[in-house]
Amino acid sequence: MGCNTSSEAKSKKEEKDSQENKANAAAVTVDLLRKYLKIVEDKLFPEEKQKESAEQGGPSEEAAATKIQAVFRGHKTRKSISMKAVEKPAEKSQQEPSKAELEAEFRADDKDLCNAATKIQASFRGHQARKQTHVEKTKEEQDKEDVENIDLTDPELNKAATKIQASFRGHKVRKDTN
Repeated sequence: MGCNTSSEAKSKKEEKDSQENKANAAAVTVDLLRKYLKIVEDKLFPEEKQKESAEQGGPSEEAAATKIQAVFRGHKTRKSISMKAVEKPAEKSQQEPSKAELEAEFRADDKDLCNAATKIQASFRGHQARKQTHVEKTKEEQDKEDVENIDLTDPELNKAATKIQASFRGHKVRKDTN
């Protein structure tokens, strides 16, 4: 019996290890089944999950509704913008009315229309005149500043002035002698 004890001990140890392995496998299987069951419950009964999350301080139904509304409004806006982009080329394809069509629409004997056109023209011409006057004043002010900034002590300036005076006097003499 002494020889068989080692094999009996090995077989008992193997039995014990296999039982532990079976218990571990069973525990892992139970954990996997619980996880799978939770996933299935979440898919089949989302309302209960929302109630649980609301009770636990998770997102409320109001927050979920707000999120859904925001997403839908964004979708609606993007869709309307894309529809406007499609409509614009159609508008461009319409030609402007011809001169004959405009004349048929606006008669020359319509006094109110003529007065309105005259008023628009007068307003625009006044605007143009004020704009032109402002440009001229700005230019005059700039010229005045430029003249004031001239350095009268510059020797080059004296040479240039002398040259201009000599040229003009020569021109005047030639003009008078003919």
